[in-house]
This record gives sequence, structure tokens and C-alpha cells, in this order.
Amino acid sequence: MSKKEKTKKKGKAGKIVLKVLCVFLCVLVAFIGITTVVSVVGDKANTQKAKSFEQVKKDDAIVPEKDEDGNWTFTTDREFKVLQLTDVHIGGGWMSLKKDAMALNAVAAMVTAEKPDLVVVTGDMAYPVPFQAGTFNNKASAKIFASLMEQLGVYWTVAFGNHDTELYSYYSREQIADFYENSGFKYCIFTSGPEDVDGSCNQLINVKNTKGEITQSLYVFDSHSYTDGDFLGIMWKYDNIHENQVEWYKNNVKAVNAKNDALYKKEGIKKKSDVKSLAFFHIPLTEQRDAWYEYANNGYKDTENVKYIYGVAGETGNVVYCGMHDDNLFETMEELGSTKGIFVGHDHKNNFSLIYKGIRLTYGMSVDYLAYPGIYKLGAQRGCTVIEISPDGTFDCHAENYYQDKYVSLYDKEKVEMQEVTYSDETYGQQAA
Repeated sequence: MSKKEKTKKKGKAGKIVLKVLCVFLCVLVAFIGITTVVSVVGDKANTQKAKSFEQVKKDDAIVPEKDEDGNWTFTTDREFKVLQLTDVHIGGGWMSLKKDAMALNAVAAMVTAEKPDLVVVTGDMAYPVPFQAGTFNNKASAKIFASLMEQLGVYWTVAFGNHDTELYSYYSREQIADFYENSGFKYCIFTSGPEDVDGSCNQLINVKNTKGEITQSLYVFDSHSYTDGDFLGIMWKYDNIHENQVEWYKNNVKAVNAKNDALYKKEGIKKKSDVKSLAFFHIPLTEQRDAWYEYANNGYKDTENVKYIYGVAGETGNVVYCGMHDDNLFETMEELGSTKGIFVGHDHKNNFSLIYKGIRLTYGMSVDYLAYPGIYKLGAQRGCTVIEISPDGTFDCHAENYYQDKYVSLYDKEKVEMQEVTYSDETYGQQAA
């Protein structure tokens, strides 16, 4: 073949490659354009659906106010009711439109029936994972969820989970925190917390009686996301509560007690304040794993340290997917004696509650229709957790399944399999050992 013929052949091949590349780019642009339009239209439809629910009617609603330190405070002499939701997992993209609508329907039904004074969502309101949601836009999910909660008209706040702000998401943790805190929402009482404390959702909420005495503190923590180089979370290496957050907690426990002590002194009351508290965050502590393993290795019977209350561990493998490293939060809680209960999410099929060394550790019932493959077909794990706080600061909690008749949904509930979880030493005991 002559040099001229070779050059001509190369030129022809180059044109073919160029044409193929152009066709590919055109198809890609068209696909991105179509999916973007579908996502925008779908998100608008789900936002409208969120606004279609009726406002929750509560005759004795408590309106919180900010105290001199900037902490939201509820004033009441009656029982205070908190509803924990977790792992709502709104995708906000073209691939998750139907499942997002299911999640909105479930949340609305449970909040409407329970009529809580406060809703605390322990993470993963959003799930902007592109191969399941079809988007990187985590603010779209946050907007849909916020629209629903504002429509329901119940006071609410959130703790961030690992999925709310992924490394590849459009918006950072600080930007999503700013959205929740500064969008002018009427019922959202989220605050991002002190700038010198790690995380973007460290918050103290107080409940006090009409005498001005603080009867309960609610601590919301940012349990962060991934660690040890696992930037995308594919190795399940989760972070822990950081040391300066523990210090922030310790200082606030002492400050709250000091406020009551000052009130007692003013009123001539001779007693020392010991304000009880609860904590809310996403990723469980290592103590949650230790407690379950101790219980499992004892033949699923109580031990000196562990008292089983209710629920199941539906996760396999490690069972409890806690932070990678130890932190001092649990030990500090033991030392101070204030916090009597911790509420987490993260592991969608775990919903057990047990007391470990005097502190009750509770997994919230999850909402997730999207993140776990096939979980939209399952129903035993889906629901909410009701927390009832007495005027003396003591509390109790119980899990509630979404598929009960008392949760009347505006749109038809999906049909699901109510699977049962059974335990065996082969399944759990060996991993715990």
C-alpha cells in the first residue's frame, strides 16, 4: 500500500472515530438533558405532593423560643413528646421519584398520627447516590423533605448522616446546614452549632417548666461521615464523635445545671440540679456494638451490663456498623450522669433498644425505600420511634411500625413483606466473639 493510500485510510478512520465520538457526545448530552428535565419535573411533583398533606392539628402545641444563649427552649408542665425518624433517604433524582413519594407518604402518616411536640431526624434525609437516585444534587432532597415538614407544621430538627453530603454531592455539609438554618422556615429549629466545634449540626434543645426550671436537655450531634481514607464510603469505615464535641457536650451539661442552681438559689430552694438529657445522632457508638455482642454471646439473655428492652438486629455481617475508633462520649456520659438515652439510625434493619451500663441505647425505626436493594418490598423495619418525656425528666420510648392501621396515609400504602428475624449463634455469636 502506498504512502498516499495509507494516509487516506488513516484519514477515513479518523473521521469515523470522530463521528462515533460526536454521536456518543450527542447521546450523552441528550441523556443528561432528558434526565435533568425528568428530575426537575419529578422533584417539582414530589414537592407539590409534600404540600398536599394537611397540617397536623394539635390543640396544646408548644411554641419554642430561643434563650439568651441561642438555644431553642420549649416551656411546658406536661409530658413532652419527641418523634424520632431516621434514614428517610429521599433521592431527589429521576430514578427515585416513586420511592421518594412513598417516603413522603410514610413520614406524613406517622407525624400526623403521633402529633409530637418535636420531630428529630437522625440522619440521611437525603440519598444523592447517582446510580440509585439519578442525581448528585443533595439539596433537591433536602428541599423536598423540608417542604413536607413545613407543610405538616410540626417543629423539627435534624442530625446529619453520612449520605446527606457525599464527597461527590453538589453541596457541602456547611451549605446544607445553612439551607436548613437560614431559609426562613417557620417550624425548623435546626442550628448548625458553634464554629469551633467539629461538625455542622451540634445543637442543644431544652425543655423547661413554667417555673423556669430546665427539666430535660436534648443534644444533637454530628457523627460525621467516613474516615481512614474511605472517602466514598465503600469500605464502611465510619467516623466517630470528635473530642471537641465531647468537650462541648460536657460544658453544656454543666452550664444547664448551673442555670437551674441559680434559679434554686434565687427561690431559696436547697437542692442541686441534675438535669436529665437525651442524645441524638446518626452513626452508633462502639458501645452499641459492644452491648449487642455481649447480649448475643450470653445466649440472647441479659447480663450484668446489658438489659434487653425490645426490637431486633436485622443487619448481618458486623450487625452494628459503628464508628471505626473509640471516642470518649459514652464514658463522659457515664461520668456526668445526665444522659439517660441515646438514639441513632444508620443501620436500617436494626431497631433494638437495650440498656447498657445504665444508658439506654436505641435504634430508631427507619423509613428507607431506596438505599438497601429491595428494601421497599420489606416492612417490618419501617416506622418511627416515639419518645415520651415526663415532667420530672424521666423518659420511655417505643418503636411503632408504619403498617399499622393507626397510621392512615393520604395515598395508598404499598404492599410489603413483613419478614421475621431469627437469631442463632452461627449468625451472630461468632461475629460477636
